[in-house]
Amino acid sequence: MSRLRVLQITLWVLALVAFGAFALATTGVLRLPGSPVAQAPARIPPVAIGGSFRLTSHTGVTVTNESLKGRPYAVFFGFTHCPDVCPTTLFDLSNLLRELGPDGDKITPVLITVDPERDSPQALAEYMQAFDPRILALTGTLDEVEAAVKAFKAYHRKVPTDGGYTMDHTSLIYLMDRNGWFLSTLDRHEDKGAQLLKLRRAIAT
Repeated sequence: MSRLRVLQITLWVLALVAFGAFALATTGVLRLPGSPVAQAPARIPPVAIGGSFRLTSHTGVTVTNESLKGRPYAVFFGFTHCPDVCPTTLFDLSNLLRELGPDGDKITPVLITVDPERDSPQALAEYMQAFDPRILALTGTLDEVEAAVKAFKAYHRKVPTDGGYTMDHTSLIYLMDRNGWFLSTLDRHEDKGAQLLKLRRAIAT
């Protein structure tokens, strides 16, 4: 093989290596000349939290996931016999709504009981008098409540006590957008400023 031919092959190989390095540096994907263009990654779907449920409010009105659509809403699971976490969370949520000012009317806060055996609409109506009147309290049959708990991937468990029972349950607040898609959560251990920022983002979405 002539020296000229060796030189031509060497230059061709160097050019190919340089092209590959450039492709990797600029796109992260090596594409040889003539190869098909790689497809863009598929859009990641929203997190599958939230879904179909049908419950009754403390005012006696039927409420579903569909009827809540149109504006963002915040869902909290609790029960009226809860000794500390539930009333504390509802008081904090009431304060956050006041901090939001007029924007507090643009989001629907929802309490879903995990204790429908004791939390009738009448019991919820009496209990909710201690909190912001914009908070909607929901109950239903055992099956209806269970469907709502499962839709939000939440947790609840009846715990026997001396002469009765209490309920373990998820203490997060689930923030949903106006289309019923999950946005984020509020944690009672978070700074109030961070919670207000999440609520404002939900309202603006």
